Amino acid sequence: MYEIERQKDFLVGIDSDGCVFDSMELKHKECFIPNIVKFYDLQCVSKFAREAAEFVNLYSRSRGTNRFPALIQTLEWLQNRPEVVARGVAITVPESLREWTNRESRLGNPSLKAEVERTSDPDLSRALQWSLQVNEDIAAMVSGLKPFPLVRECLDNLSEHADQLVVSATPNEALVCEWNEHDLAKYVVEICGQESGSKKETLKNADKYPANQTLMIGDAPGDFRAATENRCLFFPINPGAEEDSWQRLFEDGIDRFLGGTFAGDYQQSLLEEFEQYLPESPPWQPAA
Repeated sequence: MYEIERQKDFLVGIDSDGCVFDSMELKHKECFIPNIVKFYDLQCVSKFAREAAEFVNLYSRSRGTNRFPALIQTLEWLQNRPEVVARGVAITVPESLREWTNRESRLGNPSLKAEVERTSDPDLSRALQWSLQVNEDIAAMVSGLKPFPLVRECLDNLSEHADQLVVSATPNEALVCEWNEHDLAKYVVEICGQESGSKKETLKNADKYPANQTLMIGDAPGDFRAATENRCLFFPINPGAEEDSWQRLFEDGIDRFLGGTFAGDYQQSLLEEFEQYLPESPPWQPAA
C-alpha cells in the first residue's frame, strides 16, 4: 500500500483509463488485442479473439480488470467458444500465469519479471514479453488524448476540500505521462498505478478519513469493489455515457459528497443505473 499523509477533510480516488481519459478503446483495440493474437498464436481465430478481449476489457462487468487476469479470462472465453472448438483450435490457459495472478497483489511487469527470473517459466516469460510489447505500442500509439469534458473542473472544485489520489491498474509511467501532459497532476497528491499495488490496497488510505468523506470515481465494477471494501462512496462514470456522468458529478455529485447527502438513495440510484451498462454474459452466448 502506498500511504499518503492526510491534509484535508475528504479523500477522492480517481481511476484514469476510460474514466478521466477516453483511452480504453484505443489502447485495447490497437495495442492489447493485436498483441494477444500475435503472442498467443490466435491468427486463425482472430475474429473471436478480438470479440472475447473486447468483451472482457470493455463491454462487461470485468471491464477495468488488470491486464494479466484479463488475458486469462480472454483465453478462457475462447477455450469454450463453439466456433473455436469447431475449427480444431486448442486454446491453452497458462496455469503458471493463473497461479501467479492468484497470489501476487502487485500485478505488474516488475513483479512478473522477478518471477520469470526466479522460475524461468516459459508461460510467464511469454506473458511478460506480451505485456512489455503492449507498453511499447501504447507509448508509440497513445498521445494527445484529452480528458473528458468537465474532468478538470471537477478536480479543481474538489481540490479545495479533498486529497485526491489517482487509483489505477495502468503502469505508473504511463499515468504520470498522461496526467502531466494535460496538466492534471497538480490536482492530486499522488499517482498510484499498477506497481503501487491493487486499487483495494491504495484505497486503504481511506482509513485516515471519517465515514462518508471518502469517494472513488471509476468506470468499472472493480473500482466499485475496491471502494466498498474500503468503506468508500462510489460515483460511476458510465461506459458510453462518460460526458453525461462527469456533468452530473460537476452539477450535483460534488455538492452532495461535500454536503453529506451522497450516501443512501442518491448512491443507490447511481449504482442501479451503472449496472445496466455492463452485462455479465457475452453477446455470442445464448440466453439462458
